[in-house]
Amino acid sequence: MAPTPRGRRGEARLPSALVTLAAIALYALLPEQLILGPRLVIPALETVLLVVLVCVNPRRMTRDNRWIRLTSLGLVCLIAVVNTVALVLLLRQLVSTGSSEAVPLLFAAGQVWLTNVIVYALAFWELDRGGPVARTRLAREELPKADFRFPQDEDHDTVVEVNKGSSKVSGWVPTLVDYAYMSVTNSSAFSPTDTMPLSTRAKIMMGIESTSALVISVLVIAKGVGSLGR
Repeated sequence: MAPTPRGRRGEARLPSALVTLAAIALYALLPEQLILGPRLVIPALETVLLVVLVCVNPRRMTRDNRWIRLTSLGLVCLIAVVNTVALVLLLRQLVSTGSSEAVPLLFAAGQVWLTNVIVYALAFWELDRGGPVARTRLAREELPKADFRFPQDEDHDTVVEVNKGSSKVSGWVPTLVDYAYMSVTNSSAFSPTDTMPLSTRAKIMMGIESTSALVISVLVIAKGVGSLGR
C-alpha cells in the first residue's frame, strides 16, 4: 500500500464494524412494543449496508467516494432514526406502565441509552474533518474544517512528554475510540468535557445527544424510585 501524505495507514475497519453490529443487536433485542415494524426487517437492512461497507474497506479505511460516504451516513442515520423512535415509545411506556411491569423497560432504557452513545460516536466519527478516510489520507491543509477540537490539537506548546503526542508534532488524528469516549462523556455529563464542538452541526448533535440521555436518566430514576416505594 502506498504511504499516505502523512505516513499513516488507514484506520482499522474492525472497531467500527463491531460497534455497529452492537447497535444493530441492541435494537433487535428490544421489547416488542419498542420495535418499529417486524423485528428483524430493520436490523437486516442495517446489516446489509454494513456488509457493503466492510466489502469496500475490509481491513483498513482507505477507499472513499460519494456513494461510499452516502452509504455510511445512511446507515448511521437509519440507526439514529429507529433508536429515536424506540426512545419515544420507551418514554410513553415508562409513563403508562405499572411499576410491577417496568423491569423489562428499565433494561430496555439501558439498551436505548447505549445505542444512543454508539450512534453519536459513529456520527461524529463519520463527519469530523471529512470522515475516517480523509483524516488519514489527506494532508492537514487539505482537510475540511474540523467539527471538534481535541486536547491533542492544543498540546504542541506544552512540556516535551506531553507534546510528543500532539497533533502538530506526531501527526495524531482522532479515531473511533476518541469519538466513542467523547460520546460517552457527553451522555454521562450531559455536556462536553475535554473535547469542544466547533461547528454548528457538532453543537446541535451534542445538544440532542445530551438531552436524550438526560431524559432517559430522569425517567429511569423516577420509575426506579417509584418501584421501590411500592
